[in-house]
Amino acid sequence: MTTKRKAELVVPVEDENDLLRITPLGAGREVGRSCILLQYKGKTVMLDCGLHAGHEGINSLPFLDEVDPATVDLLLVTHFHIDHAAAVPYYLEKTTFKGRTFMTRPTKGVFRWLATDYIRVTNTSNSESTALYSEADLVNAHAKIEEIDVHQQIEIGGIKFTAYNAGHVLGAAMFLIEIAGVKVLYTGDYSREEDRHLVPAENPGVPVSVLITESTYGLHNHEPRVDREKAFMKQVRDVVRRRGCCLLPVTALGRTQELLLILEEYWRRYINELENVPIFFISALGKTGTRLYKQYVMDMSRRIQRQLSKTGQNPFDFRYIKTRTGASEVPETGPCVVLATPGMLQSGVSRKLLERWAPRPENGLIITGYSVEGTLAREINNSMDDIPALSGGRIPRRIAVTNISFSAHVDGAQNCAFIDEIRAPFVILVHGEENAMMRLRANIVDKYKGSDYEVAVHAPRNAQAIELHFHGEKIARVMGGLATKVPGQGDYAAGVLVEKDFNYTLVDVADLHEFANIAPVVVEQQQHVPYSSSFSLLRLHLEQMFGALPLTTEKSNSGETNILRVYDAVDVSHSSWKTHVEVEWEGNVMNDMAADSVVAVIFNTESCPASVK
Repeated sequence: MTTKRKAELVVPVEDENDLLRITPLGAGREVGRSCILLQYKGKTVMLDCGLHAGHEGINSLPFLDEVDPATVDLLLVTHFHIDHAAAVPYYLEKTTFKGRTFMTRPTKGVFRWLATDYIRVTNTSNSESTALYSEADLVNAHAKIEEIDVHQQIEIGGIKFTAYNAGHVLGAAMFLIEIAGVKVLYTGDYSREEDRHLVPAENPGVPVSVLITESTYGLHNHEPRVDREKAFMKQVRDVVRRRGCCLLPVTALGRTQELLLILEEYWRRYINELENVPIFFISALGKTGTRLYKQYVMDMSRRIQRQLSKTGQNPFDFRYIKTRTGASEVPETGPCVVLATPGMLQSGVSRKLLERWAPRPENGLIITGYSVEGTLAREINNSMDDIPALSGGRIPRRIAVTNISFSAHVDGAQNCAFIDEIRAPFVILVHGEENAMMRLRANIVDKYKGSDYEVAVHAPRNAQAIELHFHGEKIARVMGGLATKVPGQGDYAAGVLVEKDFNYTLVDVADLHEFANIAPVVVEQQQHVPYSSSFSLLRLHLEQMFGALPLTTEKSNSGETNILRVYDAVDVSHSSWKTHVEVEWEGNVMNDMAADSVVAVIFNTESCPASVK
């Protein structure tokens, strides 16, 4: 026998402001152009504003037309990578955005140079008219960006936000955002492994309402770090031993510096074997990047700081690595090791060197980072017979291709462990390709089904809003004179409830200035009531209603003015030369009621039968 399933209880949303809306404008079931919109209680926060490496021009932007830029209060940028930060100058200079922008000090320092390199590369492949922004736009935007330190909390207009270490690259931060008691943790790109120069991502250690986390690797798990380094150096050594050229396509700044530290350490250890094998780092930002990393050593791991303290030598003062700016400065044949930008092999020096070395089997290509879908770094493999040339046509591929990831993203196990630590009731997955993301989502749902951890997992597409209903209790702090007495059962406190930036305070009127920075204002009210009869008749009716009333008489050249005071609060003035009575009082609930009664008596005075008699 079948039973009818009980209908789910739907709680109606009485106030639209109780809905928290989270909308990916980029990085929704894709990797690239990260941009997450958070809207709650009339506040709007944008998290990251990057570009997509697989697209060009305006098509590489997030779906920014989904929100009016003028309504965005804050833009928080997690780190300096192109897919998270490169659209910031466009948003600050080419739209109506007037909010404030924050990133950590190292991120701001590196971002300027990385964006400059992006402009240079873009302008070599596109006409100036199709470039998203100019160098002048970047300078103006960079001046508007404000800095935030790790563990620093800032509050702006009711939005509280705190930066935490993310471990992805130098200066990378997670952001904990709090609006009206609802806490949202956005990881950005994060890593929980401690490497040579970075500290791992940290748990903020506070209850979180919503966790927005990357899902770059889905359920895929990395090999142990030690095994990856051994495999990496074996591949490099095999290439140079057969007198080949070993090409490592990299980004100018970020994980590249970790690879440089690994190579420097290995060459120092095996210098007798490798002293005649040069290492080249080819990037327009090579020297600038090294200088920046030397500058921010105190923002790195304790390992780096101890090394500097112990030896007195900055770990980024490389002895065996030569910095160059162009492909022409690299020998045609090996043995040599070359790190060249960009990492996706779409253009630039790394693409030129790949085309030069691809036909020769002694050469090697090692992909060391995450490769975005639609790029040559993603598509190239050992089964390809040829590769497309930038000038047209095809080039035979005989170069050996190896993938050994040093990408500083959490793998599946690390991501799941972090989700379990945070235990937020809502998890939003972003920054992952659809198949990997959906497998991770299914795994999380199955893992906690029937457990004491009730979690709803969402994986929205770009421009798809996730709406979550939060209707928390409003708690007010009682301060000042009202707080001197502890209320008992059935007691109540009466005062003025002050709301500012979603914080509530109950205070006595006398304490408003001290505890709420509000100065009480007395409202003097005056009303003219038409009246043409005598003062004695007016006094008779008022005293019949209110009892004996004190009388004050004032004389002037115009005549005599008699003033009656009702309840020691309302003054009734009758002047012999005026055709109306003036009623004056200080505005408050009790005085307003008394004044209303007085006005009613005055209106009734002349029409009352007793008055006619």
